[in-house]
Parts: sequence; structure tokens; C-alpha cells
Amino acid sequence: MWKTPWFRWGAVLGFALGGFFDGILLHQILQWHHLLSLVPGIDDLRLQVLWDGYFHALMYLIALAGLAGLWRLHRRGQGNWGWPLVGAALVGFGIWHVVDALLSHWLLGIHRIRIDSDKPLLWDLLWLALFGIVPLLIGLRLRRRGGGPGLHGAAAMLLLAAVSAGAGAWALVPPAQTGFATVVFQPGAGPREVYAALDALDARLVWSDRAMGVVVVAVPSEKRWDFYRHGALLVSGAGVPAGCFNWSKA
Repeated sequence: MWKTPWFRWGAVLGFALGGFFDGILLHQILQWHHLLSLVPGIDDLRLQVLWDGYFHALMYLIALAGLAGLWRLHRRGQGNWGWPLVGAALVGFGIWHVVDALLSHWLLGIHRIRIDSDKPLLWDLLWLALFGIVPLLIGLRLRRRGGGPGLHGAAAMLLLAAVSAGAGAWALVPPAQTGFATVVFQPGAGPREVYAALDALDARLVWSDRAMGVVVVAVPSEKRWDFYRHGALLVSGAGVPAGCFNWSKA
């Protein structure tokens, strides 16, 4: 199965989409954990949020690799752009969750699905079954289907690129009707630097950690990215409530 180039690259792309799905849903929307929530000694919220950003950057690179591989096949007139390609992406999506469960949850123990639960293993197994095993089995079944009419290669490539770019960009887009952003400042930045940045950008402080290294602010959307000119290491388009951050201090 892995000897087929289009299946291999489709699975690589699905793997990246699985990472985007987890990062966006669990780190930002549900706010159940950070990537390194349970790593001993990493109680600096600045590092927790920054590593979430590095994680998404890695998923970008993996997605680009998958898209580049599929594009090369398209240029050669190869590849199966029907249901089998969807199956390949689902296989990669499922593999991501299997790898995440085995490696991150159980072997390395850097986080769990719900670190605030008194039954974390139950949540791990439920997530693995729903988003790991089920997509993997469906993907393998679709792989054995005939290609059918499917999409034209160029149309399929445009759709895959749009889905990948949209998934990665979601973390940077503020929720509808909100003007909040999460800002991670450089090490050494203190309250004076933070308040200076807020004053310069007409932003209002909503929440901060004790050291004010990570803040949630209400800021005009057109000024959000200007925080990079005022000492920010990372600016997220969404405001992440303090409830998520509290677990990094536990």
C-alpha cells in the first residue's frame, strides 16, 4: 500500500491535517491541554504557548511536503484523484491520532486529552477510537474502492491546498465578532514593556499570567500584528481564556 506514491503523499497530507485538527480543537477551541502541559519543569506559560505555535509550524511543513508530492504526481499525469485519495488522507489522519496517543500520551507523557479529568485514560481511548481507529478503517476501505469519476487532478490539488491552508490559518483568525488576541512576549519583557505596547496599539488587557509574559488583549484587528514590533514572540488571532493556561501551572 505504501509503495503507491499517491497513497503515500495523500497519507502525509492527512497526517498534517490530523495535527491541525488536534491543535486547533484541543489547544484553542476546547482548551483541554497544551502540547507540553505535563512536562516537568516547563511551567512558564510563555513556553507552553510558544511550543503550541512551533507544533503548528511543523504541521505546515508536513502539509507542504504532502502537497508537493501530490503536485509532482499531478504534473506527471499520475495519481488517483477519486475516493482512494480521500481514503489515503483519512489513513494519515487516523495514523496521526494513533501516533499521538502512543507517543505523546503514554510513552512520553507530555500531555493527555483531558488533563483535568480524573479518568484521563478513558478520554485518551475514546479520542483514539473516534479520531484514530475509525478514520483509519474507513480510509483503508475507501482505498480499495474504484477511483470513480472523482475530481480532475488540478481541481483536486486546488481543493487540497485550500483545505490545508485553511486548517493552518484557522489558528490565526479571531472568532467572529471578537477582537481578542493572545500575545506571547520575549523573555525579559515585564509589565512596563507590556503596558507600553498596549498604549501604543490602543489595546486593553483582558488577562495575563503572573509575569505578564503571556497576555490576552482586546485590540483592533488591524493593529493585532503590530505587537511583533513591540516585543512579541507569538501573536494568536484568538483570545485563549485563562482556564486553559491554568493547567500549565499545575
